[in-house]
Amino acid sequence: MDLSLLFLRLSKRKTIGRNKMLSFLRLRRKNNAIVSADWSHLRVDLLPVSYSALSESTDKFSSENLIGVGSFGSVYKVALVTPFDRTYLFLAEYVQVHLVAVKVFNLSRHGASRSFITECEVLRNIRHRNVVKIVTACSSVDFYGNEFKALVYQYMEKGSLEEWLHPTSGTQQGRSAPKKLNLYQRLSIAIDVACAVEYLHNHCETPIVHCDIKPSNVLLDNEFTAHLSDFGLARFLSRTKNDFAIGLRGSVGYAAPEYGMGGEVSTYGDLYSFGILLLEIFSGRKPTDEMFCDGSNFRSFCEAALSKGVEKIADPVLLQEGKGAASIIGIGDKEIEECLSEIFRIGIGCSTESPKDRLDIRDVVFSLSYIRERLPCLLRGGTLIFDMVL
Repeated sequence: MDLSLLFLRLSKRKTIGRNKMLSFLRLRRKNNAIVSADWSHLRVDLLPVSYSALSESTDKFSSENLIGVGSFGSVYKVALVTPFDRTYLFLAEYVQVHLVAVKVFNLSRHGASRSFITECEVLRNIRHRNVVKIVTACSSVDFYGNEFKALVYQYMEKGSLEEWLHPTSGTQQGRSAPKKLNLYQRLSIAIDVACAVEYLHNHCETPIVHCDIKPSNVLLDNEFTAHLSDFGLARFLSRTKNDFAIGLRGSVGYAAPEYGMGGEVSTYGDLYSFGILLLEIFSGRKPTDEMFCDGSNFRSFCEAALSKGVEKIADPVLLQEGKGAASIIGIGDKEIEECLSEIFRIGIGCSTESPKDRLDIRDVVFSLSYIRERLPCLLRGGTLIFDMVL
């Protein structure tokens, strides 16, 4: 079956003319026959794309198209062109252009190859609005005969949650420094992530543990809908203990304490990471801040601060927003503060030291959704919207 994809190099041109399209790029050829890499060991149902197509579309993996660097590779922004109808493949008016993100794995890093295989296995099994979608993949060799692996995902226009919680000054890869998220946006993002985790744990044929929930692995689309990404450390719970990598930790500050002591991978670990993420979203503090290097930890700090009042721990931006909204619609600050207090209590309850004392993710989704319904004032895009729930 003659299947193929067409990649278009990113350029300053905003339109595609009949004579300005790149030549059609097929899968890797050998002796003039279209061949694909051996994907049987990956057990994925994806159409591979060639190294040459990816190299061409990223201008030889130019830094101008680089949008991020992770533990196991680099991510590039690419325009993917697919035909509406193969009969009219070379007519510009019959093609669709989609922005995609291409993750190129650094195979010199230990664990990178396994991460590639794991992501393929996991993402082929899941379909959820809050999980990033994989478009296609490449398992081939580069022009020098070196092994090459890459995954192509849907592109998230608003970047990662990390960029929005902890914006840097100036610009990054041509994108303006992100603005602060308001209370409603943060809560909606938290609910999206919780829904993704609940789906992975309770609605997949085989329960999946993400193992690396953190802000940089939460991507936001143009509507600020959150998508959980980077399943390179994910595990299927049905696998034997020997299948789990020894020393699996996740990321410092977010990994469950039992993982550091050789504990088994479990859904409890994801609950801990989500709890830390929730505390970070609403406090504006990182669990890896220097203030937590003296033996204290982020979770205990939040718990102690909350006992003295939510204003001691909540992001000042959120408190100021609440006061402004309260003065306009004639309610007390306490209603906003109570919503924040409940959110912090959920984060603390998810990240207890004992795994079995952690909250159930289904209860978390319900509780956060209920809090959102009770918010007396929503701030969306700089406009106050009154949504009183009686």
